[in-house]
Amino acid sequence: MYKDNSVAVVIPAYNEEGFVGDVVRSLPVFVDRAYVVDDCSTDETWQEIQLAVTHVNATREGLVDDQFAEAIQHEENTGVGGAIKTGYNRARQDGMDITAVMNGDGQMDPEILHRIIDPVAEGRADYAKGNRLLSRDHMDGMSRWRQFGNGLLTFLTKVSSGYWKTMDPQNGYTAISERALNRLDVDELYDDYGFCNDILVRLNARSMRVADVEMEAVYGEETSDITYRHFIPAVFTLLLRGFLWRLKTRYLVFDFHPLVLLYALGTVGVTGSVAHAGFTLVRAVPGARLLLAFVAFLVSSFSLVLAMTFDLSNSEHLEVQVFADETPEYREHEPDREGVPARPMRTD
Repeated sequence: MYKDNSVAVVIPAYNEEGFVGDVVRSLPVFVDRAYVVDDCSTDETWQEIQLAVTHVNATREGLVDDQFAEAIQHEENTGVGGAIKTGYNRARQDGMDITAVMNGDGQMDPEILHRIIDPVAEGRADYAKGNRLLSRDHMDGMSRWRQFGNGLLTFLTKVSSGYWKTMDPQNGYTAISERALNRLDVDELYDDYGFCNDILVRLNARSMRVADVEMEAVYGEETSDITYRHFIPAVFTLLLRGFLWRLKTRYLVFDFHPLVLLYALGTVGVTGSVAHAGFTLVRAVPGARLLLAFVAFLVSSFSLVLAMTFDLSNSEHLEVQVFADETPEYREHEPDREGVPARPMRTD
């Protein structure tokens, strides 16, 4: 239990041999339940999970059937989102108050889990996520290419989700309340690496509060499984569909706001004016028509900016930023790092 809340942790794992067992054994004492999901790994991950689960169940008690951890194996590979969805559904069935996610690769420090779940436990947010971009010092731990990819995805996710102050959307260190989990259609969430982006879109459509929690970017010599030249186009398509769905759901179905019309007029106007200007230049049509296209472009761009401003204003109260050194609670709870052995890092 943590601040009178039952806490579950979902640990998705795919080919995490040598790491996932340490993650399971290192979960903080306040965690009541762990769901370790092997997403049809091709190495010895499943065997390592079984050994770790057997070990922790012999030493710790859980809230469900007196078992602390449950080992779950997918028969087919579904992607990291699919593995998290399996854990979310188990947590919902067990009635857990807060459900966190810690990847099985050992890159999420279990000693800061309390900082991730604090905003949810204290009722300040329905969903909390780590943010490695709130501090310039933290960003220095990323490669330039990773910073570029993360920055681009951050902007696209801001537009799609409506959480304009939220950053680092790919950060999978998260916690969600039972209320928010019950209001989501978990099975409809994206299965692959775009899961973290997709869930933000769906949370905003239901006016859920989201907290960004400052954390350090910790990278060893591991290589990312994400290939950005394939990943960014796929997630762009996902976010475009999510953006249109969110506008329809939040501003037409659940409520009404003219920003939908402004978005539509602005998009059509910008596209049409650019096409018209191109046609005018190619055909060498008199300059008056080019001036008209330019004026239409400015008016349409203003419509888009106005729509984004309304969108930001409507979601501003749903966003919380939690800085590591801004509260006494952080200084009181943060463990003393001196003498703590380094956790294993990926090298493959």
